[in-house]
Amino acid sequence: MMTNYQNMPRWRLILGEGSRETFTSYDEQMVQLTDEQQLMDEALAAIYDNTDGSSASMGSSLKLAKWLGDVRTFFPQDVVSVIQRDAIERKGLTQLLFEPETMKHVKPSIEMVATLLSLKGKIPERTKDTARELVQAVVEDIRKRLEQDIRQAVKGALNRQKHSPLSSGLQSVDWQSTIRRNLRHYNKEYQMVIPERFYFFERARQSNHWTVIVDIDQSASMGESIIYASIVSSIFASIPALKTHVVAFDTDVVDLTEQCEQDPVDMLFGIQLGGGTDINKSIGYCESFITDPAKTLFILISDLEEGGNRAGMIRRLREMHEAGVKVISLLALSDEGVPYYDQSNANQLAKIGIPCFGCTPSLLPDLLEDALKGKDLREWATKSYHSLRS
Repeated sequence: MMTNYQNMPRWRLILGEGSRETFTSYDEQMVQLTDEQQLMDEALAAIYDNTDGSSASMGSSLKLAKWLGDVRTFFPQDVVSVIQRDAIERKGLTQLLFEPETMKHVKPSIEMVATLLSLKGKIPERTKDTARELVQAVVEDIRKRLEQDIRQAVKGALNRQKHSPLSSGLQSVDWQSTIRRNLRHYNKEYQMVIPERFYFFERARQSNHWTVIVDIDQSASMGESIIYASIVSSIFASIPALKTHVVAFDTDVVDLTEQCEQDPVDMLFGIQLGGGTDINKSIGYCESFITDPAKTLFILISDLEEGGNRAGMIRRLREMHEAGVKVISLLALSDEGVPYYDQSNANQLAKIGIPCFGCTPSLLPDLLEDALKGKDLREWATKSYHSLRS
């Protein structure tokens, strides 16, 4: 166990340069910092001490690059992300971060991607490639963490064998393809082909497909949720059993389905953070994608702060729900999972049977599987809410 004496340098680092005089008035030896601790102190002081509060206090982009290097050397990764975010918010280091020689020292994080997206119109040409590489690194990291679980969830939900695949009628079997692709399973004893797998005409194959509509609120407060939603949508789009549509909205509606299918990074750079919110308008646009309500999953990712027609929003969602669409209101899709949201609108949706809750990305595969299996998502939401709070 550390003695109080041993803890003093840590308290000195926490309280900053302004506490030095107080500590030394008791015993100067108590707060002697090692060379490494001195560098840590300088890195923290650049952001948290009461300097002039501007990026000028950091000096040149080369000095910023050194500072970023020191931060990444002396602090854990999760702490680095917090310090970088504070550097943007407290010291206005945005312009220096857009210098190529400093951008390469930035630790890729979802918070930094949110910052870049909110300022993408100001990114100079010389830094755009570097900024894109940073966003790409975050996208790939999240995809690696989520893709396998999401694919497995979809497979687990849609490959249930509750009845024979022939129950829909022999006329749906593509006999030519079935025989040709099963010739290696010819049984000499019975002198016949015993198919290992049947192949069906397109119409029959499509009967197991779901339409997934992801409707994303791109107001500034939804930054982290937008990034996760965009990456998750791109994973959905890569799964043949899901027909995925992706829409982003503020007061206008933008269909990002094509960008989602091609490149999630392009999709992210198509997002416009900020502006008002017209949820009702976006839901009206998404309704056109619903052809089979019983096999449609509508995911609204929004804090439900409706700036348009509140009554219209509730009515449209109720009609979707009553028609058989699986409607989910994700108030946040973020690491914290516990969002700020419009409680009145959330309560109204909950009363008509539409679950409203925050969700961490790690819980999303289980949510998706339960939704596709037709389970009561209100029970899932209650269970997951308690797991988030514990």
